[in-house]
Amino acid sequence: MPWSDAEVAHRAASDAERIAWVDEQDQPLGGVLRSALRAQHLIGRCTYILLFNSAGELCVHRRTLSKALYPGYWDMAAGGMVLEGEDYADSAARELAEELGVRDVPLVEHAHFFYDAPESRLWCRVYSAVSDAPLTLQPEEVLEARFISLDQALAETEHVPYCPDSLIALRQYLAATQ
Repeated sequence: MPWSDAEVAHRAASDAERIAWVDEQDQPLGGVLRSALRAQHLIGRCTYILLFNSAGELCVHRRTLSKALYPGYWDMAAGGMVLEGEDYADSAARELAEELGVRDVPLVEHAHFFYDAPESRLWCRVYSAVSDAPLTLQPEEVLEARFISLDQALAETEHVPYCPDSLIALRQYLAATQ
């Protein structure tokens, strides 16, 4: 399936973003292009926002096929890379608004962890938010979204492809809130 013109433009713009670059202790080193961060296997910062409705269901969404990492996979969390000069909390609020259209909700921080995989090295912060507002999906990043129980989300990971980093973020959240 070919990418739309909007997806191609979004991917090019995304690769040209300057991302917060940090060391192994999450200390800032400056900014670097997203494409260079991936190519040189540098460490960036990332946020994960677990969005719940008032019934306690988690919003899971399916990534577009144009995503550089995990195209077409389901995702447990909204979120993304922290931009150069941006802090984690501002990044989380921006990403939640961009991807799912949810704005002006309190974000609760739950965990800070290091994710080290062949495709990315990231210092990560996990947040949660509660909202019953209608979702407005970013078409360049999100194909579909739905609210399901935590048990259903975890069960689906046995047979449906979910992003491994957001699954770790969910497990970090569960460990912090138990």
